[in-house]
Amino acid sequence: MTSAEPPAPQPSEPSEPVKDRVFRSPMGIAGGVFLLVLAVVLGGDTILRGDGRAPWLALAALLLVIPLIVAFTVRPAVFAGAERLRIRNPFRTITLPWGAIADVRASYSSEVFTQEGRKYQLWAVPVSLRQRKRAARQAARASQDDPHGRTSVTADVGDKARVAPADQSVADLREMAERRGALPEAQGEPQIRWAYEVIAPAVAGLVLLVVLMATG
Repeated sequence: MTSAEPPAPQPSEPSEPVKDRVFRSPMGIAGGVFLLVLAVVLGGDTILRGDGRAPWLALAALLLVIPLIVAFTVRPAVFAGAERLRIRNPFRTITLPWGAIADVRASYSSEVFTQEGRKYQLWAVPVSLRQRKRAARQAARASQDDPHGRTSVTADVGDKARVAPADQSVADLREMAERRGALPEAQGEPQIRWAYEVIAPAVAGLVLLVVLMATG
């Protein structure tokens, strides 16, 4: 009597890659889109209908202004992945492995600190003192009890609803850094790349504008 052979081990399915969690400023993007539309409408009208040097001045101004508007409003973003944090600021992109991060804080601006003591701002997570004060008032009301000892209705609101959005984003990023910082694949050195796709056209527009004004 022969014994049955053990079943062959099934190959394990590869785990799904962790998608980046993206932090951006909706108000900043909305303001940037408005400014872009306004600049294109005004500048385009001058280019099409202007006389003399006006079209060239408008073209140079657009070449300078549009990249700057994009850089400070639409471009900023923070991408939190499984192994690293990628910070896209107006003129630079900073890539920080989680193991290189010492802390993430928010005072008057949102900032990330590396183990080497370097500090980088998070332009995509702007701090609003008004939102912070409003969240503090909501938290104070939620912690009050009525005269009969029952918890106020506002206390049923979730903790995240009583925290300013920037502070909550910073808390989430800090928690990710603490949880993933010890992973072997999350080690490495910070990397910085300049956003030449923004800098080059802005510099070209500035040079053209200066030349036109100097020779006018």
